[in-house]
Amino acid sequence: MNETQNKLKSALGQAVRGRITRREFTQLALASGVSLAAANSMFTKAYADEPKKGGNFKVGVGHGATTDSMDPGLYPDQFTGTALWGTLANSLTEIDADGNVVGDVAESFESSDGAKKWVFKVRNGITFHNGRTVTADDVIASLQHHLGENSKSAAKSLLKEVATMKADGPNTVVFELTGGNADFPYTVSDYHMPIMPKNPDGTVDWQSGIRTGDYKLEKFDPGVQASFTKNENYYKPGKGWFDTVQFLSIKDAAARTNALLSGEVNYMDRCDLKTLDQLKASPDVTVSEITGYGHYIYVMNVTQKPFDDVNVRTAIKYSMPRDEILEKVFLGHGTVGNDNPIAPTVKFAIDPTPKHNYDPAMAKEYLKKAGLESLAFDLSVADAAFAGAVDSAILWKEKAKAAGIDINVIKEPDDGYWDNVWLKKPFVASYWSGRPTVDWMMTTAYAADASWNDTFWKNPKFNELLVAARSESDEAKRAAMYAEMQQILHDDGGLVNMLFNSYVEAHAKNLGHGKVAANWQLDGMRVAERWWFTS
Repeated sequence: MNETQNKLKSALGQAVRGRITRREFTQLALASGVSLAAANSMFTKAYADEPKKGGNFKVGVGHGATTDSMDPGLYPDQFTGTALWGTLANSLTEIDADGNVVGDVAESFESSDGAKKWVFKVRNGITFHNGRTVTADDVIASLQHHLGENSKSAAKSLLKEVATMKADGPNTVVFELTGGNADFPYTVSDYHMPIMPKNPDGTVDWQSGIRTGDYKLEKFDPGVQASFTKNENYYKPGKGWFDTVQFLSIKDAAARTNALLSGEVNYMDRCDLKTLDQLKASPDVTVSEITGYGHYIYVMNVTQKPFDDVNVRTAIKYSMPRDEILEKVFLGHGTVGNDNPIAPTVKFAIDPTPKHNYDPAMAKEYLKKAGLESLAFDLSVADAAFAGAVDSAILWKEKAKAAGIDINVIKEPDDGYWDNVWLKKPFVASYWSGRPTVDWMMTTAYAADASWNDTFWKNPKFNELLVAARSESDEAKRAAMYAEMQQILHDDGGLVNMLFNSYVEAHAKNLGHGKVAANWQLDGMRVAERWWFTS
């Protein structure tokens, strides 16, 4: 960019902010050799992109259940994650739009002793929604909430390596880990770990919804909606532009689409790919697609027959027509998986061998190794798991017959799916948003003691490598360990990774935003914080 272009850009910013008039900007642009039409176009676009305060932002979300809880350790999906964390709360750190870990409630963090010791500095002056200042004690109590013998929190396994948490003054938290972990700042960005007020007895107040976020909770009706009002004392400048925010649980994709087209909502997630052209045809709607870490999977409980036999598990993997499902059900919006949950864009990711492509003959060979000529089992599914779960399962059922595998597809109710089916039934549809590091994903879902180990898989070698890789400072050795772990899971695990999905979402054209994050759906679950109305 040359000097003239820099000056013009600066003048444009001043005009948009009202520091010079539109006429003055136009005159400057004409003097710089820009045509009148081009100058007007530049101003109009810049003004539209400039964040503006105000408005009532409504989001239609394809998740939500009557069983949802305010307890962050139990948040199961994008509805609770986006509404009760990304809108209402903050963790110690966050993942920015470029995938980097940065401070959130913590203004800084640093390690020593081979990444076994971590010191986090809490920002000065951060307050909860009730006006009380956030302290190191609140941070410790918030994380301690997920620990304990009877904890069912999804964050329990992530924090297991924490040996001690101590306050060093009102604004400093010192973590001592059982082993080195260079990824620890990523870990504490998780949406299950918001900072909450400490009670006098040392527990935390998770019930009231008092948090630190850019919006304050007005009403939470599980399975229906969550509504919020602006927190005028939010500590992040240039964030949280709306007056009010409302998330509506609209699990039916057609209903979400109609809600957006009618103006009932301004934003929807999980677009119905079969009717995407309808959205694209609307002059008032913008469709976006981002490749993230998310993956659509089917998971079997490897402790239950017949899934306790690795040969049966492998036969099932070869019976799935992944390419056909991607094209027919998801219309090409995604990348075929190979029974590895680590997205190709994640550091240290590998593509294991062999490819578990559709191969009925190979599936029959593995059934023979298991002493079987045929196989029959139930598969529990619902579109609450992911849009297309039912259609994918039905197509799989038809194609698996050629391998001598009879899949009885059971369509479960959407409401309560994550409480009544997932982690309960022996073979189910599941969805993971993925995680930005190998350790985080594996620790959350595949470590032997993980609360959300939805395959109930325990592999001693895998777990040994998981611990060792965490503290390995040599990147080449660490890469080799992570490669071996991914291969072990591919060969032995109970997940059938059908595909890595694209986040296909749509919104009203009068919404503005910066670079959209790919670590979670709904702009890293921070859509309410990061977006604004342009008019």
